[in-house]
Order: sequence, then C-alpha cells, then structure tokens
Amino acid sequence: MDTNILVYAHREDATFHSAALACVNRCATGREPWALPWPCLHEFFAISTHPRIYNPPTPLARALDQIDAWLESPSLVLLTESASHWPTLRPLLTKARVAGPAVHDARIAALCLQHGVSTLWSADRDFGRFPDLKVINPLLSE
Repeated sequence: MDTNILVYAHREDATFHSAALACVNRCATGREPWALPWPCLHEFFAISTHPRIYNPPTPLARALDQIDAWLESPSLVLLTESASHWPTLRPLLTKARVAGPAVHDARIAALCLQHGVSTLWSADRDFGRFPDLKVINPLLSE
C-alpha cells in the first residue's frame, strides 16, 4: 500500500478519506497478509505533519499513534531493504530513466518486487513506469 492511501485514510479532510479508510481498515483487520514499505510510513509521517501541505497539520503525537496502530495489525508485512534491494532497484532506475523525486517511487517498486509483492495499491499514476509491478487504485472501486 502506497503513502497516498495512508494519508487519505488518516486525514479526515482528504477527498478520498472514506474510501481510503475503509480500504486500510479492511486490510488491517483482515486475515490476509498486506504490506507496507517502510519508506511509505516515513513519507506518511512527513506529509501528514507538514504545515505547508495541511493546515492544520496532523500533530506529531497523532501521526506517531497512527503508525503504531497500523503496526499492530497482525497480518501486516513490513517491506524493508535487504541484500537484494540494489540488484532489484538498479534496473528499475535504468529502464524507467528515473531521476530526482521519482527515485522514491522506484524504491517502493523495488521493495515490493524484491518481497514478491506483485500488486501495489496506490492512487499515484507515476508507478506506471514500472511495468513489472501492477498498480491498482482501490479508491476508484469503492
């Protein structure tokens, strides 16, 4: 699951809040494994607490508590870099000609692929540059 779904689920003022919250809650309370790349949790914290993005921003303690709540899900699988990360990321960077901020998306794609996650839930169309990773926007079907 990508950052934007997490932010929309958390922020009641987000356009897709209800659909995103339902999506995240289904995953977090379900028995099926679901995955979060660590960088998405970092980015969630950065975005939700940023005063130039949200007025008012999410208070730090509330954002931390939200992450704690997601981490309590017994079916959650956290995706992190391993020794296979660079051999997975490097070809993605090359084939998609990634530079600048798009490196973050390539990193998320690589984490998913190296952990055998073939489908990413995201509202971000930029992941289309990584054809080995299927991207579904679960908010469109809500």
